[in-house]
Amino acid sequence: MAVACLQPLTLYRPRDPQASDLWRLLDQHFDAFQQVYDERFAARYGFWRPVVERSVTAFLKCGDLHEGFARVRCPDCHHEMFVAFSCKQRCTCPSCHQKNVQTTAAFLTARVLALVPHRHYVLALPKMLRPYFRFDRKLLGKLSQCAYESLKEFFQTTLNRKEAMPEVVISVQTFGDLVNFHPHLHCLVTNGAFTLYMSS
Repeated sequence: MAVACLQPLTLYRPRDPQASDLWRLLDQHFDAFQQVYDERFAARYGFWRPVVERSVTAFLKCGDLHEGFARVRCPDCHHEMFVAFSCKQRCTCPSCHQKNVQTTAAFLTARVLALVPHRHYVLALPKMLRPYFRFDRKLLGKLSQCAYESLKEFFQTTLNRKEAMPEVVISVQTFGDLVNFHPHLHCLVTNGAFTLYMSS
């Protein structure tokens, strides 16, 4: 049985990242923002984190053929095209972030999550506590641990089973709808819990 080769151009359309408003904004103004950050923003938003510059630099190179590419050739029709390298970042790059969301969801569905109903919990912090996490980002990891322990205790108390263990996947988000600093947790949690039996 012969398989007809579809022209790659009908399947893949290279994007033009430099045409986006976000790309132009960062390209034109990020350096100036970085220079005045300590004076104008550090007191309110915390010290300048080197990851910010690395992330923006990678985003500005994302999808640019001048920054590297893969040469793709169809073994059937011998059509060739260039596919620019991507930055593979979450959040900063809308294109790569969307791909990460989809691949992570597929991985969780296929390899991690049990075939049982789940619920989405959002756990937020009081405003008076948020500055601690702004100036010490390592606390965000401990926040996730506290969230899991709280959810586990909630299920164990509700079910009256000390061995009850919920399945929990936690994603940290540090900004709100207005791009303000608003650390909160998105939790995918089983609608119930598993029980573990220990053999004596």
